[in-house]
Amino acid sequence: MGAELPPDYRPSEDEEFMNPRQREYFRRKLVAWREEILRESQETLLHLQEDTVAEPDLADRASAESERALELRTRDRQRKLIGKIDAALRRIEDGEYGYCEETGDPISLRRLDARPIATLSIEAQERHERREKTYRDD
Repeated sequence: MGAELPPDYRPSEDEEFMNPRQREYFRRKLVAWREEILRESQETLLHLQEDTVAEPDLADRASAESERALELRTRDRQRKLIGKIDAALRRIEDGEYGYCEETGDPISLRRLDARPIATLSIEAQERHERREKTYRDD
C-alpha cells in the first residue's frame, strides 16, 4: 500500500519531512491505534450488555450504575478519538499531515510520534491553551 518500512524504522530529522516512509510510518501507527480502540470498544460494549442484569441490592445497583456511566463516558471518548484518527488518516492522504493547521509549519516528529493526531505545533498548541485559559478565567 505505502512505502516499504524496515521493522526498526523511526522517523528522523535527517530525512525529508513527511517523505513517503514517514507518511507510511504514521499511517500504520494511526491504523494500529484505531484497531486497538475498536477492540477495546467492542469489549466495553460486551461488558455493558452482560451487566444489564438488575441488581437487587441498592449499593450494588448504585455501583453498577456508576460503572456503566464510566464505561459510557469511555465509549464516548473512544468515539471522539476515532474521529480524530480518521481525520489524521485523511490528512495523510491529502498531504497535509504533520503540518500545523494554524501556522503551516512542520509539527515536530517527536510530538507526532507521541501524539499522532496532533494538528498544532507545540507553540500553536500553547497559544491555543493560553487563549482558552484566558476565556475560562473571565
